[in-house]
Amino acid sequence: MSKNREIEAKTLLTKEVYQKLCHAFPLKADFKQENYYFDSPNFFLKQHQIGLRIRLFEDHAEQTMKVPDPCPVQKKFHEVIEINDDLSLTHAKELLSQAENGHQFTFAGNVGQYLQEHFPEEISQLKLFTWSKTRRILASGPQNCELTLDATSYPDGYQDYELEIENTDPTLIKKVQLELEEAYSFTQNSKNTNQNKIGRATAHRK
Repeated sequence: MSKNREIEAKTLLTKEVYQKLCHAFPLKADFKQENYYFDSPNFFLKQHQIGLRIRLFEDHAEQTMKVPDPCPVQKKFHEVIEINDDLSLTHAKELLSQAENGHQFTFAGNVGQYLQEHFPEEISQLKLFTWSKTRRILASGPQNCELTLDATSYPDGYQDYELEIENTDPTLIKKVQLELEEAYSFTQNSKNTNQNKIGRATAHRK
């Protein structure tokens, strides 16, 4: 289990800019992941600005909740508290099979504890409602700041491309973001900035 503060700049990119960035910096990792999102039919988690998912990797899995940070350290970038519990790949697939077949299961671990403490009446309403599948590239960017480059597909076949710059230092995030914008001719705006994947996966459900 881990619980940590996540501060990041998230920018949707054109495919062309995404590809340029993928080839511009030293590669640290290149892998695939699948995200399966849970909420109630009336989206009570969304109403509380919470995201809940099970994520599959090639050889392991995790369950994650992203919840509002009660004491944010900055206001410029996306900031949440992320709660993770490790899962075996087999167990995660068993849970997802239950969910896909309409069967109820209970989230365990620290995620389950948070749900029980904050939403004891609503836990039984949680259902799998959408997913996304991502190829994720981690690269060593300017100022030795890690860049995350995602190419993601959704249930209706839509695809998008995203840059994430995550760091504990908001000043460094801003500096790297501006450097990349100038070098690769893109700009953050209200439509392409801090658009989380769960929202996009919801918009592109079948």
